[in-house]
Amino acid sequence: MASSHSSSPVPQSNSSDAFFKKEMDATKRFRPVQSLPDVCPKEPTGSPNNLRDSPSLVADQQRWTIYHSKVNLPAALNDPRLAKRESDFFTKTWGVDFVDTEVTPSFYLPQITKEHFALYQQEIAPREKVHERCKNICTPKDTFDRTLLHTHDKSRTDLEQVPKIFMKPDFALEDSLTFNAVLPWSHFSTAGGKGNRDAASSKLLQEKLSHYLDIVEVNIAHQISLRSEAFFHAMTSQHELQDYLRKTSQAVKLLREKISKIDKVMCEGSLRVLRLSLTRNNCIKVYNKLKLMATVHQTQPTVQLLLSTSEYVGALDLIATTQEVLQQELQGIHSFRHLGSQLCELEKLIDKMMIAEFSTYARNDLNRPLEDDCQILEEERLVSLVFGLLKQRKLNFYEIYGDEMINTAKNIIKQCVVNTVSQIEEIDTEVVVKLADQMRMMNFPQWFDLLKNIFCKFTIFLKRIKATLNTIRSVVFLVLDKNQKTRDLEDTLQKNSAKESTVDTEVAYLTHEGMFISDAFGDGELPAGAADTASQRNTSPNSEPCSSDSVSEPECTTDSSSSKEHTSSSITPGGVEMMISDDMKLTDLELVRLANNIQELLYNASDICHDRSVKFLMARAKDGFLEKLNSNEFVTLSRLMEGFILDTEQICGRKSMSLRGALQSQANRFVNRFHEERKTKLSLLLDNERWKQAEVPAEFQDLVDSVSDGRISLPEKKPTATEERKPAEFLIVEGQKYATVGTVLLLIRIILEYCQCVDNIPSITTDMLTRLSDLLKYFNSRSCQLVLGAGALQVVGLKTITTKNLALSSRCLQLIVHYIPIIRAHFEARLQPKQFSMLRHFDHITKDYHDHIAEISAKLVAIMDSLFDKLLSKYEVKAPVPSACFRNICKQMAKMHEAIYDLLPEEQTQMLFLRINASYKLHLKRQLAHLNVVNDGGPLNGLVTSDVAFYTGNLQALKGLNNLDLNMAEIWEQKR
Repeated sequence: MASSHSSSPVPQSNSSDAFFKKEMDATKRFRPVQSLPDVCPKEPTGSPNNLRDSPSLVADQQRWTIYHSKVNLPAALNDPRLAKRESDFFTKTWGVDFVDTEVTPSFYLPQITKEHFALYQQEIAPREKVHERCKNICTPKDTFDRTLLHTHDKSRTDLEQVPKIFMKPDFALEDSLTFNAVLPWSHFSTAGGKGNRDAASSKLLQEKLSHYLDIVEVNIAHQISLRSEAFFHAMTSQHELQDYLRKTSQAVKLLREKISKIDKVMCEGSLRVLRLSLTRNNCIKVYNKLKLMATVHQTQPTVQLLLSTSEYVGALDLIATTQEVLQQELQGIHSFRHLGSQLCELEKLIDKMMIAEFSTYARNDLNRPLEDDCQILEEERLVSLVFGLLKQRKLNFYEIYGDEMINTAKNIIKQCVVNTVSQIEEIDTEVVVKLADQMRMMNFPQWFDLLKNIFCKFTIFLKRIKATLNTIRSVVFLVLDKNQKTRDLEDTLQKNSAKESTVDTEVAYLTHEGMFISDAFGDGELPAGAADTASQRNTSPNSEPCSSDSVSEPECTTDSSSSKEHTSSSITPGGVEMMISDDMKLTDLELVRLANNIQELLYNASDICHDRSVKFLMARAKDGFLEKLNSNEFVTLSRLMEGFILDTEQICGRKSMSLRGALQSQANRFVNRFHEERKTKLSLLLDNERWKQAEVPAEFQDLVDSVSDGRISLPEKKPTATEERKPAEFLIVEGQKYATVGTVLLLIRIILEYCQCVDNIPSITTDMLTRLSDLLKYFNSRSCQLVLGAGALQVVGLKTITTKNLALSSRCLQLIVHYIPIIRAHFEARLQPKQFSMLRHFDHITKDYHDHIAEISAKLVAIMDSLFDKLLSKYEVKAPVPSACFRNICKQMAKMHEAIYDLLPEEQTQMLFLRINASYKLHLKRQLAHLNVVNDGGPLNGLVTSDVAFYTGNLQALKGLNNLDLNMAEIWEQKR
């Protein structure tokens, strides 16, 4: 146990870290003293063997442990087996066989000399000098540290003997558990042979508790002894401190008396002046507040007065200003606690009043008499209403105007119908009650005048709407322009404030240094803000304000000056001057959208007029009235509608398709009826045509002549002149004679009617082109069926289709072909470029007509060809000359010539007879080859030559064929 109380030398250190390290090492190195047995043994129970094993102060004290060993430490370290003592560490560790050898230096490690540390020594030498100087100044504390450490370790070792339960902060013997743990009464309550042992345990327990008490008292005394010097020093200082406090209290009392005298002599008067001045300022503020309250109190009567004169914008501005004053300068005034809500309700009432007023204005504006006057009704009132609605963000007010437009458009048509019906005596309004039925009883001139009147009213109606909406849009654009100017002004002010901030900094510096601003800036260089500041500073503080109301500027503001609003004057297009306030919190996007909606409302007005007009037309067209109109009436109606459509487009700037679509629909029906009537008429004419040459009345000749002049139009009828002129045998077209039938003359007139209709109604050009193409194709196909197909035999009752019928049909077709290019050019001038592809119909028709003409020519040649085959097949070369066959052929040729010569031009007749002659030569050549007659100058050859000469002479004797080259030498076989 002696080893537990020993201590080893402590290494010295000059740093505080070494002290804590030393304390920690000492704790690790010295084991604590063996603690005494538990002072709270358990109650012995069970057998004596178990009792011997239980904790006991006596038994534990007699038991041997490792702490009872006592061995000399040097003896333990010396090895008795060695012959001598070795002090060498290596020999002790590695044995006797260890031999010292010299270690060769490494080739990889450099040789280190003192020169390598020269630089380090130079750097560390100043620090070492400083350290030595500080070391000499500070007294060494090694002895104190060693003593303190030794005492601390010993005290800690002694305190560890005391059980932990006594060290707990909540240690209290009143607690039964703690009391039983410290004093186990169970040992004292037992009886019998165990009494001696319990008495010994109790005595030992008392000694241990006394021992714990001594340890604690010794430590407490030790701690007090360590701090006794400081305690007595504090007691001594306490007496000195009390003397100082007494002297200080006397000095403070004397100072307070002097300050009280100074306060009475120098401060009370000045403070009283300042207090009175502050009281005066407060009274002025209260007076201004009362004035402002009186002004605010008059807000509601003033608003009522403004509303009585329809000054909605002024009333709204006054309410907004009052609301701002209540929220800023009069906030918390108990008497005005309900005024804000009352003003809000009044503002809502004004909203309803403005909407009702705008509805009344729209109704009065649109329902006033529709005279030729497009002046705006009460422009000032309209502008005021629009500004008020914009101020309140009622951006859908234009919808009210739109609803009124619809109702007014209905009323316009109704009133026009009533006025017209009242002027017609044939319509009994008592029998026919409905306006639609009354309107259907009108004839075309009456209904046309009614429609014209409606269109005129609608035109004036749209002009008025445009003028009103333009005024509304101008107000919107004024507000938009004001917003733009406000933003530009704010940007300019922001830039100027950024520039003036540097000047203000310099001014503040100069003022702080005691210089005058005028010394730093000239009169021309002094900024406006700085000049105002300087003028205010130079004003004498004793100068009185001009009036008591102007002492405190923020509180002297009235209802207009307290508001942060600013107004600017703007003039509407009508010359109305308005003040635009800055509190219209409308974005540019909202204003632009509103302007677009107003413009769209103008477009809607045009659509409304067109829609109502369409319904008016459809109501009249229910009984097929419009479809029964003749071409002149429909053209007149179409021109009227086209004129109204163009007028509305010019007024509103946009096309409306409803009326145009209705016109197109009626035009399509008209075209269908027009075409069907002409086609039916043409069909009846063809079915009754006997294909004989007809006389040409003078009116048809005039019609053809008008087309020849380059214009396709129907000439006006002149009954008197027509009666004096006799019909002509041929139709003269550009110097050529055309023998025609009556059907073709009427067909030409029908074609010109189609072209004239296109001029009158341009919208039906494409439909008319298609229908005219169909009509020309129908004539071509039907005439082919009747003539070439011999359909006229059954339809008309002709006995046969003669060559004259064929030639006349061909000439009629040629006449139509002559007019197709003219018709094509007429339609081409009226079609859009993208519609030019439709002109191919005329090219196809021209080809079909040429093919038909060629077929008729081929038919005429085929007739003579069959005749040649029949006659020449029986031809025999014998006398007499000319033979009967050739005489018969010449007779038939003369009949053919007689039939077609007056119908076909001379060139076509020659070409036709050349083809007939070629057919004749072919058949004759074949017959001569069959008869073995050759050109050998023999008798047979002479007979044939005589017949051929007879044929040639007769053929060339015909009119117009004298110069015809017949080339009869081709009838003989060429010698090979």
